[in-house]
Amino acid sequence: MGDLPRGVQRLVAFLCLFDRPTRTAVAGQLWPEAPEGQAHASLRSALWRLRKAAPGLVDGPGDALALAADVRVDVRELHGWAERALDPQARVDRVSLPPPALRGDLLPGWYDDWVLLERERVRQHRMHALEAVAARLAAADHHGMAVQAAHLAVQAEPLRESAHRTLVRVHLAEGNVVEAVRAFQLFRQMLHDELGVAPTEQMTRLVRGLGAGRRAAS
Repeated sequence: MGDLPRGVQRLVAFLCLFDRPTRTAVAGQLWPEAPEGQAHASLRSALWRLRKAAPGLVDGPGDALALAADVRVDVRELHGWAERALDPQARVDRVSLPPPALRGDLLPGWYDDWVLLERERVRQHRMHALEAVAARLAAADHHGMAVQAAHLAVQAEPLRESAHRTLVRVHLAEGNVVEAVRAFQLFRQMLHDELGVAPTEQMTRLVRGLGAGRRAAS
């Protein structure tokens, strides 16, 4: 997509993120400061350029626009993975780590309002799904993959307590008390250094009464 003009790139990205928006909605979001007529003209120009560069990519002879049905969109694949992870009825063998291509931020370096809102929504969806994957894999005694999922969550959001709680729980499920206490201590020190606050009682309870954890949680 890097070879396309900026306006065309934004059009493709918008259609990847939103399901069959109207032409008016697309024009208003992509060219919010332009008069309505000019925004629609810019959209027509972007569509012409896109259809010339990638024939068949866009499906929308009427008022609604959409990418062709056979186009793969990574954010939609991420949504599918996250929905399986968060579905309590899904079999454990359908729960897995996300592919590396689905672990990064959505459209880094883009600052349109619609991108920022979607980036945060996608980030939260991925984080909750990673924590759910770790918990479900640990409950199924797949501790190695559970630890990986918990670490992915921690790496993505180092100050997110629920991710660290998940990591501590996975270590405890595997019987690694020392690892659980170490994970708690590292998080406690990070919180102190970065924010000057302590872990919540919900986090502290996890290691209270674990021998070395008494000192860690005090």
